[in-house]
Amino acid sequence: MEKNKQTPFDLGKLGEKIALNYLIDNKYKIIARSYRLFRGEIDIIAYDQKTLVFVEVKTRRSTNYGSPEESVTPSKQQQIRKIAQGFLVKNNLQDVECRFDVISLSFDEKEEYSICHIKNAF
Repeated sequence: MEKNKQTPFDLGKLGEKIALNYLIDNKYKIIARSYRLFRGEIDIIAYDQKTLVFVEVKTRRSTNYGSPEESVTPSKQQQIRKIAQGFLVKNNLQDVECRFDVISLSFDEKEEYSICHIKNAF
């Protein structure tokens, strides 16, 4: 898909697919994708051994508006925590160890990307 024809939605979905494959390659067990609750969404929920990880994926074409991970604002973090709490209650997982990660992807003009996995991001 040409860069100028790709919508932000398409770019985000591509980033999520790359992040998903990255997690699988690193032995994470995927539990859910695009988990929706309370008018919000968690991109990926997975186990890293015995730790349940809620992953926010951010993808950017440029750093004109900051790095991808900088867009995970305190209000976005609060929303993700609320959805995660709902997921834990709904699935009777209140006693499971959890963490919140951010995976950021930055694409360059050659369509190559760099990936940064921030564990315990917030």
